[in-house]
Amino acid sequence: MSAKPFFIVSSGRSGTAMLHKALSAAGNLEMHHEYMVHIVQPLAVRHYHGLIDRDETLKTLDKTHAAAARYTEAAAWGDSSNKLSWLISELAELMPEAKFVHLVRDGRKVSSSYFHKLGQECYDDRSTGILRAHVEDGLPAPPPEKKYWWPLPPRELDQFGRIAWHWAEINRFICDSLSGIAPQRQLFARLEDLLASPGLVRSLFEFLDLPWRDEQFAIFARPHNVNRPEDKPLTAPQRAIFDNVASTTMEQLGYAERDEYVVNY
Repeated sequence: MSAKPFFIVSSGRSGTAMLHKALSAAGNLEMHHEYMVHIVQPLAVRHYHGLIDRDETLKTLDKTHAAAARYTEAAAWGDSSNKLSWLISELAELMPEAKFVHLVRDGRKVSSSYFHKLGQECYDDRSTGILRAHVEDGLPAPPPEKKYWWPLPPRELDQFGRIAWHWAEINRFICDSLSGIAPQRQLFARLEDLLASPGLVRSLFEFLDLPWRDEQFAIFARPHNVNRPEDKPLTAPQRAIFDNVASTTMEQLGYAERDEYVVNY
């Protein structure tokens, strides 16, 4: 493989678009945000639910991500994509030299962001019901649109609960997957800490063997992938739902003792 591959994995709404832009500025790098998403998102959900086997998953990733890294003219190839979070083990097997950055953000902010800003493409009742009928009852698959392809949470959860469950489950899955990968191939980073520390951002670039310039930190001072610049803290009912499904993950990722912060755009 000609390029050094790496992957930013997360729950989404955690700074993946920001890292895509920041890392792209390093030069001699082919950087993507959700590469081949129309293929990878359905693939990931089918894999999560056991609808396809490991061999088929590996073949698809070899034809997409591994092939792209193989034929790029750049020295490094990266994808910043929450969709790949369900496929870490397969990516690591296909590309033994690949590195992984586990990017996390406070689940309360992630859940609110998904719910208020991307509610039409994330766990709405109708789309979730259609995928459930496909996965559980064998009905025809929906098209490869984002709104349909999210791993199925427990039935009793409403849309916000599904989103909160997703944050907890995907981060649990990432941690489990990375536990089987050599420590030198992975880096854990909280978005909130990156935004506050140029030194941590520099360490991220060094981990990925990318050149660093101090002025690159300025990219982290501006919001990215924000269509409606507003901050909505969780309501009391939402907080109760979130705590019920995500408190263990909040503790595991170091957020249990942190107050929910306000985003100032």
